[in-house]
Amino acid sequence: MIRRELLRGLAAGITAAAIAPRSAPAQTAPTPASAAAGGSGWSVPIQAVRSPGGIAAWLIEDRSIPVVALRFAIRDAGVAADAEGREGLAAFAAATLDEGAGQYDAAAFQSALRDRAISLNFSAGRETFAGTLRMLAEETSFAAGMLRLSLAAPRFDAPAIERMRASLLSSLRRSRESPRSIASRLWWAGAFPGHPFGRDPQGTEAALAALSAVDLRGFVATRLRRGALVVGASGAISATELGALLDHVFGALAGGTPPALPALPTARAFGTIVEERPNPQSVAVFGHHGMAQDDADWVAAVAVNRILAGGGFSSRLTEQVRERRGLAYGVSAQLVPLARGSVILGSVATENATMAESLSLIRAEWQRMANEGPTATELDDTKAFLTGSFPLQFTSTPQIASLLADLQLSDRPIDWLATRDARIRAITPEVAARAARRLYDASALSIAVVGRPAGLRTAPG
Repeated sequence: MIRRELLRGLAAGITAAAIAPRSAPAQTAPTPASAAAGGSGWSVPIQAVRSPGGIAAWLIEDRSIPVVALRFAIRDAGVAADAEGREGLAAFAAATLDEGAGQYDAAAFQSALRDRAISLNFSAGRETFAGTLRMLAEETSFAAGMLRLSLAAPRFDAPAIERMRASLLSSLRRSRESPRSIASRLWWAGAFPGHPFGRDPQGTEAALAALSAVDLRGFVATRLRRGALVVGASGAISATELGALLDHVFGALAGGTPPALPALPTARAFGTIVEERPNPQSVAVFGHHGMAQDDADWVAAVAVNRILAGGGFSSRLTEQVRERRGLAYGVSAQLVPLARGSVILGSVATENATMAESLSLIRAEWQRMANEGPTATELDDTKAFLTGSFPLQFTSTPQIASLLADLQLSDRPIDWLATRDARIRAITPEVAARAARRLYDASALSIAVVGRPAGLRTAPG
């Protein structure tokens, strides 16, 4: 069946954004490659669809189950695009777009979705505004109509706005008491002062309290633009059917693109920030600038980072901090891909008395990887993992649709999945060592700590 072949074709991976330089997309995926040719042995049948109205999407058609999923994202429409004094607007819009539209008030809208087993939700990331729609194939037309209404004719009724405002404010206040959330906010603010990425993505209490239906309608008109749209689709739908759906759902969006976010500067090395809280444990968020996704060493950098910090119990950081010394339950760091660069960001939580020791070990391993790179055995094991585990992450129709949208957001070519295993296998020890030298910089490692860590205090980098 197609689904079984799809899962085999998806074999291995890190994230949808985590491999290979960008290049211009082809129109169709290649025919299945042989294992001897260095590919995964299967090619995912991705179709590049363009609607009669010119709206583009990627599709994996799979009729093994009668389900359809759609994932769309709009570049430069996320929380970082919120104006000063309107922080939280994108998140507010995500919470209210499905709270009534057209002839349906909030209760009727949600009831109509629930009665037909349709899942519709919106989300606001730092850079993008996104939505996911999932339905039985027989409900595709109705579900598409509901999504269209939510984008083209949201009601923004006062009761729904106030209910969502209360929910967002409650979530914001809870995050203000979460040590990990506080540390994360401190890190981003320290790394990107004066840049929208340095602001709290949840907004501020004052801004959320002031936002109105006028602001929400302005968001839809100015930020939800067809020219910045990417769409991934999966399931029991043909290219022709998808083309008609695209025009019906997204044709009402304004053309053009939202204002571009400002260029992302290199993350500032701010040293150590400590915010004291009366907690028995301290939480630290640590990291520095990363590597551009279109860099030739990106795939090697992702593999190397898994060895150092992202491989669960097999990573060097876990071995040093948890397994040998029992200082923390977990420690990890990931490359966070962004449209205009990346950061490498990690976290650890430990007793106040041992936070300084934990961070010292992290710095030492950070520098050791930069100096020496991974061992041949570590690299071989990681390459085997990356070329064998990916199917477990994409076993549902919505996951596949999200993958297709993410690939487009990262400007990957349409044959990316068919060729990714070959790129992973091509990582040599020399390439991995070079990527490690370029990626890790212990002197630039910036740390935000919340708690009462013994022996640590705020100190500039």
